[in-house]
Amino acid sequence: MKTFSQKNETVEKKWILIDAEGLVVGRLASLVALRLRGKHKPTFTPHIDDGDNVIIVNADKVVLTGKKYENKTYYWHTGYAGGIKERKAREILEGRFPERVLEKAVERMLPRGPLGRRQLKNLRVYAGTEHPHAAQTPESLDVKALNAKNSRAA
Repeated sequence: MKTFSQKNETVEKKWILIDAEGLVVGRLASLVALRLRGKHKPTFTPHIDDGDNVIIVNADKVVLTGKKYENKTYYWHTGYAGGIKERKAREILEGRFPERVLEKAVERMLPRGPLGRRQLKNLRVYAGTEHPHAAQTPESLDVKALNAKNSRAA
């Protein structure tokens, strides 16, 4: 018996739509990262981008458990001496680009390198309910029904 290895030419990508309203950030991010990598498929090959395209709507209505909404801190560095910056999750979710909390969570669950960057391009996150990908006819995935812990009241 030979080991199956997927080829780029034989990859079949689906479009998946997820409504993030009331979902826990970490649980949603791990499920999305699994879908982006293609680990849910029997044809998974570690060095090939055979994951699905994922559309997430209502990213501004995600929920953080515990005291993370007030206390979780995101750090980045400007590149200059003493240029460490920080912002709380609350500031980001109430700010101009609330979808960045979910994007960062998924990004940090994907492998670093060229393949991880290519797989991250298959993720589209929107703060509201509208998205411009209706022509791709995405199939809806009900994450709340998968596990009761996936959702939480705000």
